[in-house]
Amino acid sequence: MAICRARALFSFSKCNSALVSRPFHSSPIRSFSSSQFESVGFIGLGNMGFRMVNNLIKAGYKVAVHDINCSVLKKFSDMGVVTKETPFEVAEASDVVITMLPSSSHVVDVFTGPNGLLHGGNLLRPWLLIDSSTIDPQTSRKLSATVSKCILKEKKDNWMNPVMLDAPVSGGVLAAEAGTLTFMVGGSEEAYQAANPLFLSMGKNTIYCGKTGNGSAAKICNNLAMAVSMLGVSEALALGQSLGIAANTLTRVFNSSSARCWSSDSYNPVPGVMEEAPSSRNYDGGFASKLMAKDLNLAASSAEDIGQNCPLTSQALEIYTKLCKDGHEARDFSCVFRHYYSGKDEQ
Repeated sequence: MAICRARALFSFSKCNSALVSRPFHSSPIRSFSSSQFESVGFIGLGNMGFRMVNNLIKAGYKVAVHDINCSVLKKFSDMGVVTKETPFEVAEASDVVITMLPSSSHVVDVFTGPNGLLHGGNLLRPWLLIDSSTIDPQTSRKLSATVSKCILKEKKDNWMNPVMLDAPVSGGVLAAEAGTLTFMVGGSEEAYQAANPLFLSMGKNTIYCGKTGNGSAAKICNNLAMAVSMLGVSEALALGQSLGIAANTLTRVFNSSSARCWSSDSYNPVPGVMEEAPSSRNYDGGFASKLMAKDLNLAASSAEDIGQNCPLTSQALEIYTKLCKDGHEARDFSCVFRHYYSGKDEQ
């Protein structure tokens, strides 16, 4: 695939509740049906996207995929999955297109760049575009407005224009593998309801967050809270060890007390405390520190845009930026315990 060789500069990559939804309200203007989304396009086959596509295939969807990494495309081609050389070709073959990309700039390029999803101008084949990337709410809203001005090539009922949902996920690679992601969705509530079968083939929870951009806003706020809690747990565990308390013991205290949180009971940053956590695998895999720094930067920028004072966001961003500059950008973000708090700068 010539375009893959020409553009192989960057591989798209990139975490027991009931379904949370709001009542369906029929629209007098247009109606949505999940049966209209049988052919699914997926763009961005990194650590998350690769696994999400596998779950779509298992659910029986007809899938066409694209990534600028030729090797990952070959893996899907060898499995009998349709591969396309450009995002536009994916759009032409799909009723709905899902994107899972590293940053806002990548999403904008895939939508509006050369051979992008909107390359065909004002006419668009897909009924629905879903962006599951973690990007800033402003970009989500601008792209949604652009998409809404397009016209569908094939019209059904009173649905004349395509719709975009911002639907980032939480749960990481392990949840993507297991199909237990949580989707935070912003945009049309009718489109959200129609897309639920798609979401639930890749995850177990969906939360409707309201207007366009609110899904993206929810995700950066979630990751902000996750980063700050990881720093707090790491700092407390490092202090406890320095005061003579074993990390296992202090973790038991946290998880039986008011300090309990995801960073203590599911993703503990101290090696050996939790066998399944990245910290016990030399911080390999999981959610890369560079991605946490990126998400914190999105949160900081969003706060600045609205004049919100967020001192913990700034402090967390400073810490993770330093962690990346010190050469730990590819390690799981929980490595902040070892490389920032414990003083053991091991590679």
